[in-house]
Order: sequence, then C-alpha cells, then structure tokens
Amino acid sequence: MIAFGPVPSRRLGRSLGVNNIPDKICTYACVYCQIGKTLKMEIERRPFYEPELIFREVSEKVEEAIGRGERIDYITFVPDGEPTLDINLGREIDLIGQLGIKLATLTNASLIWREDVREDLLKLDLVSLKLDAVSETLWRRIDRPHRSLNLEKALDGMLDFGREFNGKLVTETMLIGDVDYGDEFERIAEFLKELKPDKVYIAVPTRPPAEPWVKPAGEEVVNHAFQIFAESLGEEHVEYLIGYEGNAFAFTGNVEEDLLSITAVHPMREEAVREFLRKANADWSVVEGLLAEDRLIELEYNGRRFYMRKLRSRE
Repeated sequence: MIAFGPVPSRRLGRSLGVNNIPDKICTYACVYCQIGKTLKMEIERRPFYEPELIFREVSEKVEEAIGRGERIDYITFVPDGEPTLDINLGREIDLIGQLGIKLATLTNASLIWREDVREDLLKLDLVSLKLDAVSETLWRRIDRPHRSLNLEKALDGMLDFGREFNGKLVTETMLIGDVDYGDEFERIAEFLKELKPDKVYIAVPTRPPAEPWVKPAGEEVVNHAFQIFAESLGEEHVEYLIGYEGNAFAFTGNVEEDLLSITAVHPMREEAVREFLRKANADWSVVEGLLAEDRLIELEYNGRRFYMRKLRSRE
C-alpha cells in the first residue's frame, strides 16, 4: 500500500502517509528499527514506483478522507525504508503539492550530503532528521550505516540543509538501554545549537526492535538527555516521544490524566507541578498516588527534583 491513513501524530497532527520505498530498502540497519531488519542496504538513488502512480493513490486517499470529513494536516513521506533513496522524490513532491496540503518527510539524513537530495527536501514544509549520534563509534553501533557512508559528510549536509530550509525543521534522537553515552548528549547538543531546529524530539523504542537485545533507555538517561538539550536550546524546543498515546497537553479536568499527559512530553520541575496542582485545586496526594501506582517517576538533576511519566514500555 503506497498511501495510508490519515493517522494521528503528535509531530504532524493528522498525517496521511506515503510509502514510496518497498519494504526495508534502507541506507541503515538500525538496531532498534521497529519495522524489522533491513532486507537490502543501498546508498544509490534509483526509481521505485512511477510518480504518477504515487500521485494517483495519494489523491484517492485524500479524496476518501475528505469525503469522510477527516482532517489532513500533512501528507508525509514515511516509507518502510529511507525515502531519499527514491530518485523521483522531487517529482512526487511537485505532483502531490498540487493537492494544497502541507508536505513532510522523516529521513535518517544519511544522504543529505548530496545536493540533489537537499534540493528535493527543500520543497517540503516539514523535515524530520534522525540524529542518534555525532560520534563515529555510537553511530556505527546504533544506526549500523552502509559501510561506504560517512558521518561527517552527513552532519555537514544537515547543517547545509538547515541554512537553506525555510520550513519547519525537527530532529529525533532515539535512546536505547545498555549504551554508555558518555558525553554524547553534550556533543549532540553542540551540534543542535548550530543546526537550530524548531523542535528536538527524544524517543525510545516502543515496539519490538530489529535486534532482540535492544531495550529502551531508562528514565534517568532520557531525562539527562532532555536537560542537556534544553540547556543548550531552550526547554521550549525539546520534547519527549516516549510512546504515550494520550492527548499530551490536553486539559480535561482529570488532574491525574492531565499531569501524566504533560509529563509524557517533558519533565516538570517540582515547583511547576505544585503550581499546576494549585490551579487545579488539588494537593500533593495526587503525585503521591501516581508515584505509588508506578505511573509517575521522580528524578533528580542538578539539585532539582523532576517528574516524568513512566515509560510505557517498562510498565
């Protein structure tokens, strides 16, 4: 199926997906990939589907969704492989753009050093770049790139793209357990400071990964990454993507659920939680109850106390 959805996405609202790459043809073989193991590793761009076929299938899906009264915020190139391997990507963007809906893609950025790839991506309204590591050792351990790829070229390509792109630029960093990140978060933060994305997402695997040994990073590691990134970029630019499917930031009148929604997006300082409870005419027993039920986690960082929603995958 080339076109699917629309599906709910916290990053993209209601997103209609475009699967422009056949199953698991990718430049990476990420250990945590939640689609499965890479079946064929490639780095040369080539055609896969006729652009007119993709346009026709997307148009039909859009028409069906509109007929059902569904909203579409983005049409997103999010295939079962790396979207920029498709040499017809630019043509497909031009065709689908005629529908008048914002266009996005999620890319691992491994080919963004290529000028033709950047030219294609510049046509989009939103681009999400994978940034799991900026050091060679971790990059090769976690993302397992094609042997001919070069990390420095990819990072330089991201910076070149960021300087040219006028749309919304976001990054996503996947954190896994049993990895010694050392000072990697500080190094990633320095790179992000130069890249200047609109939003930085911190994620953990929430579905079965390609390699069975992969586990999500613990809450302490996730919070540590958040704090380092927030210190460099500002807290308003950093969010979690930790698998919580509730309506983050929605104030429903249910104090417990609202608190869990907020802390699924980013950690809250103790004083912020107390202020939230005060406005909701609730007391600290709400927090104590959520801690006792193992739905909320209490963490320390730089002498301050933070609260975040417990990672669902560890429940």
